[in-house]
Amino acid sequence: MKAFILAAGLGTRLFPYTSDRPKALVELNGITLLERAIRKVNELNVTEIIVNIHHFGKQIIEFLEERENFHLPIKISDERDQLLDTGGAILKARSLLGESEPFLVYNVDILSSIDLNELFVYHNLRSGLATMAVRDRMTDRYMVFNPEMLLSGWRNIKTGEEKLVRNNTRLQNYAFSGIQIVEPEIFSLITETGKFSIIQLYLRLAAEHNIFGFIDNSSLWMDLGKPEQLAAAGKLIFTLRNTTIE
Repeated sequence: MKAFILAAGLGTRLFPYTSDRPKALVELNGITLLERAIRKVNELNVTEIIVNIHHFGKQIIEFLEERENFHLPIKISDERDQLLDTGGAILKARSLLGESEPFLVYNVDILSSIDLNELFVYHNLRSGLATMAVRDRMTDRYMVFNPEMLLSGWRNIKTGEEKLVRNNTRLQNYAFSGIQIVEPEIFSLITETGKFSIIQLYLRLAAEHNIFGFIDNSSLWMDLGKPEQLAAAGKLIFTLRNTTIE
């Protein structure tokens, strides 16, 4: 299995840390978010890691070169000409990801103790087009699933917006964790071009294709997208040194 680390974002929420570097190279307790993500995805003993770049992209290339790619096979998907969002990024990396096996997609700005092997087993047992790791946590925007954990829609509880693609009276809201496993068959179903989100794509496909949610009940998940969130994560790590996040 290959892994795709989404690291190309502008990191505007992390300003001023990202005024002179990409968010992937912002440090959490002395370790960059990119290194933490590389360590995490390699829990699956991946055959190759792809990292996409945009904002201060050259710094990421130099960072990896200086560390000899952490002695792992790492390739770059270069979006410095145009930032493509999650769906567009996956489409651009098609030739690097290949079309022979599923691949893991992991956001660089999260901290998680999820068991990726458990996610992989869950995905394989259900034979869906994709599996999204989700949690029962508070947020404004939710993915909506039916009792079989099939993606059935999306809701923004702050604005009241809603899009349902499967009819069911027992729908449950879950927050997406920025971690997913995707089958390469998805490439033949993509009609979108340029910049588009993977959520936009999933909602279009979910009416006819099985996209599952995996409920992650592990001890830790944190968004590291804001300075205060980064600070909170740093304090937490001091009390969780025996977990898989270090």
